[in-house]
Amino acid sequence: MNPWILASRPRTLPAAIGPLLIGNILALQLESFSWTIAVASMVCALLLQIAVNLANDYFDFKNGIDTEERLGPIRVTQSGLLDPLKVRNAMIFCLLLALAVGSFLIWHGGWPIAILAAASIMGALGYSGGPYPLASHGLGEVAAFIFFGLVAVVGSYYLQAGETSTAAWILGSAVGLLNAAICLVNNTRDIYTDEKAGKRTLAVRIGEAQSKVLYQALVYLPFGLIIAGFLLGLLPGLPVLLTGLALLMARKLSSDFIQESGAALNPLLGRTAKLTMIFSALFSLGLVFTL
Repeated sequence: MNPWILASRPRTLPAAIGPLLIGNILALQLESFSWTIAVASMVCALLLQIAVNLANDYFDFKNGIDTEERLGPIRVTQSGLLDPLKVRNAMIFCLLLALAVGSFLIWHGGWPIAILAAASIMGALGYSGGPYPLASHGLGEVAAFIFFGLVAVVGSYYLQAGETSTAAWILGSAVGLLNAAICLVNNTRDIYTDEKAGKRTLAVRIGEAQSKVLYQALVYLPFGLIIAGFLLGLLPGLPVLLTGLALLMARKLSSDFIQESGAALNPLLGRTAKLTMIFSALFSLGLVFTL
C-alpha cells in the first residue's frame, strides 16, 4: 500500500465521517440546510482526522514511543517508509487545508465555529505533541469523545441550524463514546510498549482487565442513550429501531475484545471504526425516512 495511504490510516476515517453525517442529516429538513456546508464540514473533519493520524505517527516516533516492539499496524515514520520531516510537513499541510475549509465554515457560522475550529486544531496538535500530550496523560479517549463526538455532531448541526438541539447533544454523546472505543482499542493493544516508553494512556493507567470492561461500556452505552432519547420523546422511533441492528455488531466486538490482546486486537480497531460508521449511517437513514 502507498505509504501516504498507510500514514492516513484509512480504517480510522469513519470516526470523522460518521458524526458529521448524523449532524448534517439531523438538520436536513430545515430550510437553512445547505449541501455545500455539509460537504465542507465533512472535508474539514476528514482533514483534521488525517492530521491527527500524521501527528501521532510523527510525535510518537520523535518521542521514542513507536519502536521495533510495536504491535500495531505499520507506522510510516518508525518503519522508515517516509522521512519524519515529510510526515511533519504533511501534517501541517492538512491542518492548513482544514483551516482554509474551516474559514468558509467560520464565515458562515460565526464566532462559535471559530472557537470550535481553534480548539480542534489545538486538539489535533496536542493529542500526541506539545508540552502536555493528551494521549500520554490518559486523555486520548476524552479527546475523541469531545472532538469526534460532541464537537462534530453538535457543531455540524449548529452550522446548518444556527442553534443546537437536545437531539444533537444526545447523538454527539453516542457517537463520541463509539469513537472513544476506537482509541481504547489502540491503547489497550499498546499497553506494554506504551508503559515501557512512559506513555501513560488510559489503558496503561487502569490496566488491561478494566480496559476490557470500559470497552464494553463504550460500545453499549450509545444504544442506551438513543433508546432513552426515544422514550423521552427527543428522538424519533424509526432511526432508533434501525440503529438497533448495529447492536449485533457491538455484541460481537465486545465478545472478541474480551478474548483477545496484543497484536490480535489490530482487526478490532477497524471493526470498531466500522461500528461508528454503521451506527451513524443507520440512524441517518432512519432520519431520512422520518422527514
